[in-house]
Amino acid sequence: MEIRFDANQEYQLDAVAAVVDLFDGQPLAATESETLFEPIGGELLTELGVCNSLSLTDEAMLDNLQAIQERNGLSVDKELNSLNFSVEMETGTGKTYVYLRTIHELRLKYGLKKFIIVVPSVAIREGVQKALDMTVGHFAGLYQSQPSDWWTYDSKRVSRLRGFALNNELQILIINIDAFNKKVNNVIHQSQDRLSGRRPIEFIQAANPIVILDEPQNMESAQAQAAIESLNPRIVLRYSATHRQLHHLVYRLDPVRAYDLGLVKRIEVDSILEDRDLNRPYVRLKSITASKSKVTASIELDVLTLGGIALKTISVSQPGTDLYEKSGEREVYQGWVVDEIDAGAELVEFSNGEVIEAGQSIGGQTDAVMRAQVYETVREHLNKERKLARRGEADPDSRIKVLSLFFIANYANDDGKIRQWFVEAYEELRQQPRSAGLALPPVGEVHRGYFSQDKQGLKDTSGNTKADDGTYALIMKDKERLLDPDVPLRFIFSHSALREGWDSPNVFQICTLNETKSEMKKRQEIGRGMRLPVQASGERCFDPDVNRLTVVANEAYEDFARALQNEISEETGIEFGRDRIKNRRDRRTIELKKGWDADPEFLELWERIKQRTRYRVEFDTDDLVVRAKLLLAGSEAVVAPRLRITTALLNLSAEGLDAILPSVLQRRRTNLTYSNKDLARGGCGVGPALELASLQASGA
Repeated sequence: MEIRFDANQEYQLDAVAAVVDLFDGQPLAATESETLFEPIGGELLTELGVCNSLSLTDEAMLDNLQAIQERNGLSVDKELNSLNFSVEMETGTGKTYVYLRTIHELRLKYGLKKFIIVVPSVAIREGVQKALDMTVGHFAGLYQSQPSDWWTYDSKRVSRLRGFALNNELQILIINIDAFNKKVNNVIHQSQDRLSGRRPIEFIQAANPIVILDEPQNMESAQAQAAIESLNPRIVLRYSATHRQLHHLVYRLDPVRAYDLGLVKRIEVDSILEDRDLNRPYVRLKSITASKSKVTASIELDVLTLGGIALKTISVSQPGTDLYEKSGEREVYQGWVVDEIDAGAELVEFSNGEVIEAGQSIGGQTDAVMRAQVYETVREHLNKERKLARRGEADPDSRIKVLSLFFIANYANDDGKIRQWFVEAYEELRQQPRSAGLALPPVGEVHRGYFSQDKQGLKDTSGNTKADDGTYALIMKDKERLLDPDVPLRFIFSHSALREGWDSPNVFQICTLNETKSEMKKRQEIGRGMRLPVQASGERCFDPDVNRLTVVANEAYEDFARALQNEISEETGIEFGRDRIKNRRDRRTIELKKGWDADPEFLELWERIKQRTRYRVEFDTDDLVVRAKLLLAGSEAVVAPRLRITTALLNLSAEGLDAILPSVLQRRRTNLTYSNKDLARGGCGVGPALELASLQASGA
């Protein structure tokens, strides 16, 4: 399958023009000049290279900048502080495509030929490489197949940098910041015999490249900034959805505008929450922090308050802290006294022998919640497949492959619990009558894990390690194949390091299974599936009824929406008008079936239930009231543990994130509940309980 790129997306053309127009007034012939490499140590040979040249004065560049900012409705800078310029584009709107096309435009209009794309991580590097591979034919058609050369820096092949400086054709070099930000041990800073005694970085410096920073917020340290300056850039272009520092902003496509223009999927949240058993102690170690003077554990537990039992977080710094006292003397916490807080191992030991590691809990239903998340994700996936199957029957080119993405710490073991839960859920749902028309492949063909490995086996990593290289290469190579409707792979399980740098337009469900203390940011989480889906024809789908991303979360949709809104505010500077997070109940009009009162089944039921039964008791009212008050005052509510599922669609506007239940969701369930007993019934076992809860929720 070949993804087709639309060359006429107005917002992308505006972003390209915002950078290209910075050079307005630059003579074409003045952008290319020769650079001479003088002999070193008595060498007789000299080398002639080609570099980017800029003849515009700072005054002319400032005039261009101000005109662009005014045109794009941005704050106008009064002075030119540096030759650093920022482009802000929401995740999933084609940021990489925009800067690659900008490169071609700058070569075409001004003869600029030397470009370096600096990336902060392995994942982003692999993503850029894949984008260059995918757009070769597209840009060849737009720019008459002008000769070009792009490659990724390899410290074992530094001699290629000579060609970067000397060649008189478009040069695009991709390099990780870690390859040149340490002068002590980076090969690029060391003299090489095969380069006539020169340091490899000298060839970059002589070319005066235009440097493009992909996700510059991850390269803001003083060391990283000094490294970027060491490249001797002509100008620096910064592209991100989440700039930490803006440098002469020339274009902005913020989340609200991207949402309004239909350039990204809408977000739907399935919240799976635990109604805990208050008859058992619940203790969760959220984190451990260490300072010079003390070690502090942040512990979550149920505390008796004036308003009842509430979940509270306390800070514990001393051994001997008694959770019985901290809980308001709740009997279930008898014996829970802190023995040791181990900052190195990130765990807390209690006098009753219990040991809890950071991110873990005792007394909760962690496994039950995660199992329900897996089941719900598979169910949502198959619902989406059924819906899109009808769409593709009329036009095979409009078929859309549905993908689901699970973020987990580990999955690969055949006997792993998450793998087993997935297999059970898929097999159960696949065999239901409503799935018969989908011709679903066997379970062994539909799921795959992508995890980093070393000699000891699988591991979760940060995303920037050598161990991640193979993982990212593997999933990037499969990127286009994943979109092919005829390829059975549908469910992707990957480690939490899969953040910026990888996404797939056809991810419609994202499930984050948090077992550890590390949690992804909401924008990182949803960013893997925000792109508009691709059809079998290779073209994007713009149908808003199709373009919905479901996030299966283990938190309330209100909390998810609030956290997402706060992240957007912090990362983009957008100030929403007011907090509009609400839980609007689904309202439906139910009409009685005609002839219901003559239906034989109803009449039979009525005969069985129409009899009236009366009970009569005698008691002393005053005595009963007193005794009942005393009994209730000293007891806790006994509630069976349950899991609650609530679905809400997040509507993003200038006023904030509004959680709603739109008409398209009215056919679905709201406030679904099921118990541990339900979870244990057959297969994955939650299907019948969910259907029953759906009837209860609708009032049937």
